[in-house]
Amino acid sequence: MSAHPLSGAFMDAQPFNPANFDPALANPTVADQPLTYRPAPRRAGMPGGDANAVIRQHLPLVRRIAWHVHGSMSSMIEVEDLVQVGLVALVEAAASFEERGVEFGHYLKSRLRGAMIDELRRQATTTRGAMRRRRQYHEAVTALSQTAGQPPADEAVADKLGVTVERLRTDYKTAEAVRMEAIDDVYSDDLPWFADDTPNAFEQLAESDLRDALIAAISALPEREAMVIQLYYVEELNLEEIGQVLGVGAARVCQIKSAAHARLKKALASQR
Repeated sequence: MSAHPLSGAFMDAQPFNPANFDPALANPTVADQPLTYRPAPRRAGMPGGDANAVIRQHLPLVRRIAWHVHGSMSSMIEVEDLVQVGLVALVEAAASFEERGVEFGHYLKSRLRGAMIDELRRQATTTRGAMRRRRQYHEAVTALSQTAGQPPADEAVADKLGVTVERLRTDYKTAEAVRMEAIDDVYSDDLPWFADDTPNAFEQLAESDLRDALIAAISALPEREAMVIQLYYVEELNLEEIGQVLGVGAARVCQIKSAAHARLKKALASQR
């Protein structure tokens, strides 16, 4: 037998020319058949044969694992959201499962838990360290409450965790996740968080019109009445001081001020 058995196998081969290639000559049975699409054959490892039946069979498992993950890891996401994530993972697992020495149930549990934990990580608003401290804090509070029959003091919790009271208050009690809620569920006109200090546009317009009318009415006052209004409201002088400026008594200043008020009220009433 030759040491190079394939050395002469392609002695008579001709260069390939795509223009002269005929699929019918290469594989006449394939070339004569029309192009069709058929469903992919069922994977040999799919338990039960029918993927839909497998999905229906494992629906309770999805909800059970969702409740377990929700109770043990995070309450910042609704259980139904975890169920939806689990349903997607169930469908994907049923479509991609292959028998390789692992039962479908064990494979599915891993896929469901992994998908839900990934979703929690995507929505997490705190670091892993903060989540761990929060869990340790709640475990310590629960244990001490069961022992003493009442909520423990910060000193007792800090002693159980082996930290100072200051660190307990800064790193443990405040390690709460930010909760996202729909604005429609929490909005209220009476709450101070939604209060607006910006003046109302109609009020601003009314005040602007009233100010212009008041300026015009003061400008139309007699000179002495306008001076009294200026000294009393702008310069903030009392009646005695105004009387000294005008050379009259306080009683006369009060009469002038009353006459000015009457003129202003009449002028403003005509503007409405």
